[in-house]
Amino acid sequence: MLTKEIKFTIQVDEQNLPRSIEWEASDADFQGKKPCASMKIYLWDNDARNSLHIDLWSKDMLVSDMNVHVVHNLLNLADSYQRATGNLEGAEIIRQCARQLSENVKSRG
Repeated sequence: MLTKEIKFTIQVDEQNLPRSIEWEASDADFQGKKPCASMKIYLWDNDARNSLHIDLWSKDMLVSDMNVHVVHNLLNLADSYQRATGNLEGAEIIRQCARQLSENVKSRG
């Protein structure tokens, strides 16, 4: 059995808000830490039968980039949901939500 590791390093300011986010992984195609502006981690607690999540973004994250990031997350969620459940119709509902959000964001300039 192999063990893989993903590590996040978050620098915070005096109000405990992220100033910078870096990540590294044992089997990444690069060495050392790599910066990112946002991260989302979703976990399923089997005992509590509940979802847990961590959403962090740095002060450098632009609103326009966050809009793209959320649309991409919805599209990735749809793909993951379809692979995990086989529910194509449910996945299409998520994809439609992503398309509607994308259009909404574009219309706002």
